[in-house]
Amino acid sequence: MPMIMDDGINVDDLFGESASLELGLPAPAPTSNSTKGLAQRLDEMRLLGCCQKIAWSKQGCIAYISQDTLRVNLRHLECRPSDGKWVLSDDTPLHPVAEAHGGQPLVHLCWNEIGSELAVVDSSGRVSIYNIAISLNSLAGQRQAAFDPIDDGAQIVGMMWLNVQRSVSTHVLRSFMFDMTLNSLKGPCFQCSSNGARAPGVLTIRRRPIGPFHPAGKAALLCVTRSGVIRLLYQNPDNKWAEISAELKNASYSDRLLTHAAIVATQNGILIATYSACQKIYFYRVQINWTPPQWDPSQLKQAPNQFPVPGFRFMHSKVEAPCIIPSASRNGEATSDELPPSTNPLYCLTRLDIVLAAHDNSAGMTTNPWIIAVFSIPPHATPDHSQQQSPCSVIVRWQLESAPQVLHPKFDEVNSKKNNAQIKPKSVLRRLEDMYCDRYVTTIEQTEHGNVLAVTYDDSSVTFYDPKTMAVLNGTDDTNTLSSLAHAGFHYPPDSAGEFPLGYCNWMKVDFSLAGLHISFSPSGCNAVTLDGEGQAQLRVMEHSYGAENGLYDENKFSAAIASLTLAFCRGCGSEFNTDDILLILKRQASPDAQTSFINEVYRALGVNCNYTQENDKLMSHQYLPKCLSVQAALGFIDKYKSRNFASNVPWTILQLRHASVLYALFLQHLKGGAQADPPDADAIRILLGNTKWALDLLHYVLNDLLDLADDLESLLSDQEAFAQKLKTINSLPLIILLSSMSRAFLRFICRGLRGIQAGYATAPLTGDAGVYYAEIYQTLDTSPVRIDVYEKLLAGVDSTVRHVYVGAGFGDNERPGPEKELLVNGRIPPVLVTAVSTILRQTVPTLKPEIDRMAIYIGDYSWLGLGSDPRAELYRRTRDVDIIKKIPFRSTTSAGSDGAQSGKHNPSQVRRRCVRCCEIMCGAYPPRPQLSSRMMYKLGYVRYCICGGGWTLESDLHR
Repeated sequence: MPMIMDDGINVDDLFGESASLELGLPAPAPTSNSTKGLAQRLDEMRLLGCCQKIAWSKQGCIAYISQDTLRVNLRHLECRPSDGKWVLSDDTPLHPVAEAHGGQPLVHLCWNEIGSELAVVDSSGRVSIYNIAISLNSLAGQRQAAFDPIDDGAQIVGMMWLNVQRSVSTHVLRSFMFDMTLNSLKGPCFQCSSNGARAPGVLTIRRRPIGPFHPAGKAALLCVTRSGVIRLLYQNPDNKWAEISAELKNASYSDRLLTHAAIVATQNGILIATYSACQKIYFYRVQINWTPPQWDPSQLKQAPNQFPVPGFRFMHSKVEAPCIIPSASRNGEATSDELPPSTNPLYCLTRLDIVLAAHDNSAGMTTNPWIIAVFSIPPHATPDHSQQQSPCSVIVRWQLESAPQVLHPKFDEVNSKKNNAQIKPKSVLRRLEDMYCDRYVTTIEQTEHGNVLAVTYDDSSVTFYDPKTMAVLNGTDDTNTLSSLAHAGFHYPPDSAGEFPLGYCNWMKVDFSLAGLHISFSPSGCNAVTLDGEGQAQLRVMEHSYGAENGLYDENKFSAAIASLTLAFCRGCGSEFNTDDILLILKRQASPDAQTSFINEVYRALGVNCNYTQENDKLMSHQYLPKCLSVQAALGFIDKYKSRNFASNVPWTILQLRHASVLYALFLQHLKGGAQADPPDADAIRILLGNTKWALDLLHYVLNDLLDLADDLESLLSDQEAFAQKLKTINSLPLIILLSSMSRAFLRFICRGLRGIQAGYATAPLTGDAGVYYAEIYQTLDTSPVRIDVYEKLLAGVDSTVRHVYVGAGFGDNERPGPEKELLVNGRIPPVLVTAVSTILRQTVPTLKPEIDRMAIYIGDYSWLGLGSDPRAELYRRTRDVDIIKKIPFRSTTSAGSDGAQSGKHNPSQVRRRCVRCCEIMCGAYPPRPQLSSRMMYKLGYVRYCICGGGWTLESDLHR
């Protein structure tokens, strides 16, 4: 409730006098909501180091604490099915939080390194943990806050998740480590260089993730409390949580009351910097040792309860750094080293961080870390006179260094038993130059894999710094080299309005004056979310001129923008981070030509070879191929009811071909397991049945289009010039799919899988519903109007023709990726393959006609494939959905899956999920059962992600 004087009441009016009493009272200073909010936020930051109210996961989930501090809401980026625009999703409350914390105010949120585990902390230091289980808006509880007692001394002042030891972090792009020479960029191509020499765009090196790790690969969380206790919360292999703790050794008892702690993991141990109520900074180096250091799940049979147990080992401590409050003078007349701590007693520490060097360097982290402290002065304590005004915030930095031990000269007189005894160097903190800020610093966050230090101020502005030199990155210093989006000129516009959330109208007033007080950056750093005055999450998006400034065009700036977006996307792919934030920028800001340039660069930078004219079984396990196909398909998405543009329909079809190919290979591998393999369950065979029907109809669709083209172009086959001109006007997806060696290879894998499934019917040990579904698969293949071997003849004929044309044109292994990339990226038939098309239509197709039931192929309904743009296909999209994983059609007006949907009945055991990137639907039972169908879903990664790599969102009735 506001105080009586808050609104500036005139004292004269209290007495009803028309004339002033002239009491000489000072006019009350106006107090705005933004000033109150800023003061409150600075108090939070001063009293407690862990007070982050909003956090963006590396997997794309955004969590934030509600305005009443009792709830946590979830949001994420999503492609809106109705119009294809990328927006923030609706709020979804994380219901278990309020019950878990029993009404205690929530103060802090923290995601783990890979963004799958969320820790929620309340004001008593109690921690609850949640996991992204099946969707971005549905988190499962892992640890209850009731495990922790309510204790003010247990308030958490510092927190860090232990990293996860995973293989995906071993791939690093060459463009991370060397300058990108943009002067050679002609259109979409940039070169990476080292010492001036051009080099390939990608260098794959083995970068070890930074430990310590949980031996069983489980989650572990490290905390420092206000009373100076370090806690390790860790999950055992049985999914139960345990804890160990130890006291940090300080110089005196009075220093044990901590307000802030910064924690980071390095190759030499965990570094901890603490700040005490006595204004002292201490530095610690801690090791976590596990007993046993390695864990084998098979040991559970001999010792069911013998899980790895951790222990602390303190290697260094007590590197004291007295926090001398910096001088308010900016004239250089006084330095902070000359002033006693009481010079500016109003300055208080509001943030403490440890900054490491960029961790995508092939040489590792060779640079010593920095400790960064932010001191701020309360808003009401700032003098009114501008010439005497103190800086609002001061950034103080120390660098951790090693220095030789200097002993007293008397020690030289002592006879030592060891003549050449060596004294270990000590760790010291060397203070660097202070940075004065006219605005209040609210957050400091390392983004873009440690290459950028993003500093946010209370007016919502964001400034990017080089962590090594603290030089401002604004894209104006050097356009020839870049290491980040900020280096290339991307910036957050100086506007505090953000974006209206869904459901807001223009006439509704929203207070955005507090948007700079709570902010979190997206996985690639190109988007941010803030909390407005109503406690709602708002989206902020980076902008770039893309070379168009003041009516002029600068090709270098355009090239820098595309190269930096490519670099950010490739970094996300190498670390398995969500890249929807980059897709949002491309869809909103980039022109179609710029998007094509970006796609070309992504294929080149990730080293995806589009030439698969030779058989290559590694195609299905290629790490970056589905990511390239996914971003290309997403850029061409229009809305749920329209077909993608033609160029993006090609990669979208290939993604689905890849899905079927991997599915068949996985199933056949399971059947080869012999007697020890569990018989497939009914759900697994049902998935196989849906994909078989889809794959057969796709093959029919391709063949039918090819037969139509042969008839339509028959009169032009004798005139190559007229045939080539006519071919330019034809957009035939089946023809592109046949000509592209990548999709043709997947079609061969599918045919091989279908033959294997058909041949294994007689020996498959199946009963019940599984046997019924397998019999239906066999019947579908047996009654097909075209046998599988006929399709294999077609693919072999096309393959032979294409290779013959390449050889005749002198295209070797180095030249073939060019036309193959033209097919894949642009959906155009390159000139070199025009002769191949003519040969296929004139020779290959006619030889197959005797083995084809042409009428059955012609009258087939292929609208459910989702690839056509005719009215029949569009009508199907508006009335029916197809499960993207199981390939099972169902009514779009119900939430039931598979058979229940066809009868219009709701099945409560079914969960309906929608991909946030491609907007496709998957229905399935949850939790999954320990059967082959569940193992296949886990193996293929479809529990959390769609076939396109997008995350799932659990649909509510509002979306149906």
